[in-house]
Amino acid sequence: MTASTSLKAPRSGTGLPGGRRKTTDEGKAARRRSVSASTLMTVLFLAIIILVLIPLWAIFVGTFQDGNMIIRNGLNLGIDFSQAGLQNYVMLFTDSGSYFRWFLNSTIVTLVQVVLTLAVSSFVAYGFVMYEFRFKAALFVAVLLLMSVPFEMLMLPLYIQINDMHLQDTYVAVILPFLAHAITIMFFRQYLRGIPKEIVEAGRIDGVTEYGIFFRLVVPIAKPAFAAMAILNGMLSWNNFLWPLLALRSPENYTLPIGLTTLLTPYGNNYELLIVGSFFSMLPIFALFLAFQRFFIEGMTAGAVKG
Repeated sequence: MTASTSLKAPRSGTGLPGGRRKTTDEGKAARRRSVSASTLMTVLFLAIIILVLIPLWAIFVGTFQDGNMIIRNGLNLGIDFSQAGLQNYVMLFTDSGSYFRWFLNSTIVTLVQVVLTLAVSSFVAYGFVMYEFRFKAALFVAVLLLMSVPFEMLMLPLYIQINDMHLQDTYVAVILPFLAHAITIMFFRQYLRGIPKEIVEAGRIDGVTEYGIFFRLVVPIAKPAFAAMAILNGMLSWNNFLWPLLALRSPENYTLPIGLTTLLTPYGNNYELLIVGSFFSMLPIFALFLAFQRFFIEGMTAGAVKG
């Protein structure tokens, strides 16, 4: 009985050669699957990057082409060096005073709107997280419902209200409707819910004012959230076209998206300035994203998982 028992095949994974071979094969298979998945993801992201860069490259190539050539051949990816030149850039920097006026207008509107939107939206989110008051849940549900309402449904009431307040053709009319931004409020609320309330209570015990608690204790912790929302709101404000088109009337007050569309008229189209001007209009957003890329990724990730 003892001899027959001793002749039984060893179980796999008991440290004997058969078990070691099986464990090694499983490890190699897992590594191969991991490498295959990583390669597939790399190829997928490279394909997405190429698809994104192709239109940008076409616009960049178009900045060196004559407007008549663009009308005849359209945008293409190849550069004909025999017909390429810098005359579009010379015209942009010498003969287009209106373009830089529009660029300055967009810069002012974007900076003011981003700063005020971050301030107002973070205040509202801080109140939702750190205070208890009546109808708190109902008010937050109203914020969520506002996110589902298309802006096209709000344009007419906003336009009538702006006219009644005699704010038409001013930058106040462009900025005011977006100060309490529903998406920004929700993002800040999700991020601030991860901050321990004990920090706020400790500040109150030390005699710090409520504004002092927010600016000296909460804001330094929430820097990634502010950076992420600064980029998103900056992009929205810089590219905003429909509402400024309704609110502004004077050409000297136009923002850059509106000003560029005025270059296309039934009587004479300045495609040279349109192409090079559109290319330069993308550079501030790229610079903003590159400057705050690390905070942007950290803030978006934290805001998605906290709370």
